[in-house]
Amino acid sequence: MAAIASRYILREAAQTWLAVTGVLLLILVTNQFAKVLGDAASNKVPREALLLVMGLTSLQYLTILIPVGLFLAILLALGRLYRDSEMYALMACGVGPAQLYRPVMTLALVLAAVVGWLALDVSPSAIREVRRIGQEARARADLSIMEAGRFVKFGQVDAVVYAERVSADGHLHNVFVQRRRDGVIEVIVAAEAHQQNTPDPNVRMLTFSNGRRYEGEPGAARFKVVEFVEHGIPYSLPGQVAVNFGAKGRSVAALLESGSLADVAELQWRVSVPVMVLVLALLAVPLGRSSPRQGRYAGLIVGLLVYFSYSNLLGVARVWVERGKVPPVLGLWWVHAGFIAAALLLLAMRYGVWPRPWWRRRPRPA
Repeated sequence: MAAIASRYILREAAQTWLAVTGVLLLILVTNQFAKVLGDAASNKVPREALLLVMGLTSLQYLTILIPVGLFLAILLALGRLYRDSEMYALMACGVGPAQLYRPVMTLALVLAAVVGWLALDVSPSAIREVRRIGQEARARADLSIMEAGRFVKFGQVDAVVYAERVSADGHLHNVFVQRRRDGVIEVIVAAEAHQQNTPDPNVRMLTFSNGRRYEGEPGAARFKVVEFVEHGIPYSLPGQVAVNFGAKGRSVAALLESGSLADVAELQWRVSVPVMVLVLALLAVPLGRSSPRQGRYAGLIVGLLVYFSYSNLLGVARVWVERGKVPPVLGLWWVHAGFIAAALLLLAMRYGVWPRPWWRRRPRPA
């Protein structure tokens, strides 16, 4: 009977976890998609890398969503069992807290291993890759960033470029360019523009055909006008600048080698994520207990308050470690210890092991 009950509870919790985590991930990815589209429109992210950036961002979100998704899933699954009186039938067959924890902790251990892998390896790699893509997009010096009918800042020549049409070979048609040099405004209007290589591999030429160049100072009456058949603006390709990934993007090996408090706090934060999964599973069983009249969502509000308190305290402890207010030995572990103690206390009180407070005790019959 215990084995059947364990499989039943495990299936309920796993199915609910998939649903909760999927909904939360969809909401976050939808919001992030709008931001990534904005970055692509401003050339901060290459358009061809949109799906890759979204996938890498989703992996980072899973590190956060797996713990809260499991916690809410256990609360909802147990709440349904209590609401439908199935839990009381299981208890009558000898299913107690130990039998409840068996499937719950089985699922928690699997997810803790997954989220540990994500937090320690996958998420930092995703952060590094996203920032590398952004750095490469900012360093792009060709005309592939151009889009017809839009003003685009061409950083290599410090100019704003507009093209009425962009052909498949990368040529611009009906081009307008405005740039400022030493207080002088230069405006170029040309029928066509294209990019050319030069003998120097670090220099390219932006070449205009059949146009005019206007040059002068704002507020001055005299402007210089030059008609040309061909006119070129040389520009240097940007050098490869090392990307600073910060503590969040560093590998575990780099964090272990570093002695800075920020890196110590980051490493403890990554280890805390799988620990948090197990502690939340420990808390969810007593919090999920309710009476049939309370309904399935009775413990959900309390559970959300517990989760946000837990998460915020971890964030506070992380900042304290970074600023040196808490020694690294104590680090973030005091938060986990406090919630483990609270879970054990709540478990003892909910399942009759711990004596009830005097104001909740029923008077004994005379």
